[in-house]
Amino acid sequence: MYGVSTLAADRQALIAWLSGDELYAYGMSLPPAAAILLLPAAAMPLAVAGGMLALAGMAALFLALTALAGPVARRYGRARRPVVLATGALALLLEPVRATLGLGHLDLILFGLVVADLVALRRSAWARTRATWWPSTPRDGRLRHLWRTGSWAGAGIGIASAMAPGTLLFIAYLALTRQWRAALTALGTTAALVAGAFVVAPGASAAWFGTVLPGIDRDGPFDSPTNQSLAGVLARLYDSASTPVMVWLSFAVLLLAVGLIRARAAHTEGDEIAAFTLVGLAGAAVAPVSTANELLWILPAILILIDAAVRRRTNPRRPAVRRLTGLGPLSAAAAVTVVFAVPPIGNIPAITAILLLNALPWRPAAPARRRPAALSPRVPAIPGPRAS
Repeated sequence: MYGVSTLAADRQALIAWLSGDELYAYGMSLPPAAAILLLPAAAMPLAVAGGMLALAGMAALFLALTALAGPVARRYGRARRPVVLATGALALLLEPVRATLGLGHLDLILFGLVVADLVALRRSAWARTRATWWPSTPRDGRLRHLWRTGSWAGAGIGIASAMAPGTLLFIAYLALTRQWRAALTALGTTAALVAGAFVVAPGASAAWFGTVLPGIDRDGPFDSPTNQSLAGVLARLYDSASTPVMVWLSFAVLLLAVGLIRARAAHTEGDEIAAFTLVGLAGAAVAPVSTANELLWILPAILILIDAAVRRRTNPRRPAVRRLTGLGPLSAAAAVTVVFAVPPIGNIPAITAILLLNALPWRPAAPARRRPAALSPRVPAIPGPRAS
């Protein structure tokens, strides 16, 4: 399993690379951009490198939770900090978060980068709404303008895609929902980082694209208990170390289509968090190998289920006498938490993620009011005297 021991192997590969050997001769499968990012680990003791990576992951996690849970707390009139801390405690109970922190993965950092783009898209939508009502542009500095308008949307996904190819699915989602500026920014950022890696390490980049990328399988055979993707489920059902390719491809294409269609519907309804969560779950489900650290999008899925339950309980249109209102999403959130709070058991985590991909609710936003382009003159109820 990829963990601190593999981090030690990666560090050894980086040390050998700096000494003139081949980077991928020691079992490393990280893309060249991620390998270059980890180069400082070659100059540190293993414990220090692992601790710094864990601290960076924790920082990315709590910044992401502030963006995900903060608006929910504000909607219900709660203080943001206690809600974020409670959500962080819940996150630390989940196997995907524990595996990422304890085993030395980069996935929490990648998760934070993708959520940063989610924040940018949210601020961009808010800026467009504000411009509808207040066309005048406030005078502020470049950095403040960048933050206020969310102009960096796509950069986080682009950086994450250069370090983990599976994140490219988010670029496809941005194109599917016609968020062209963010999609082009993400694609351009990825291309720039990949090209930069080719310039810095042409031999390592060619080796990764030619030999490592086509055969990435760091976590053992497909039927390994740690593989909680559709391919792993099929391999265990067929009692084989490999997965039936045609069956896997057929169901993978179907799941991918379902995930992207539902993500587009959630985007149309104004729930970008649910849309990103569905894309993340779809990517984990259809990947050849998905270990616990690649199922981090379970966390926002649990938050969405809890929020959906509270919304149903506080919906004034629902009769107050129904004590079981919202019990369904709340029970689902509790069940998902239990499933992912323990090490993977058989196919249960994978099936749970696939069920969430097909049944995760989204929360429709209030319809935005648009200011009319030109106000027609009002006709008085009592007409005035005509001019002679």
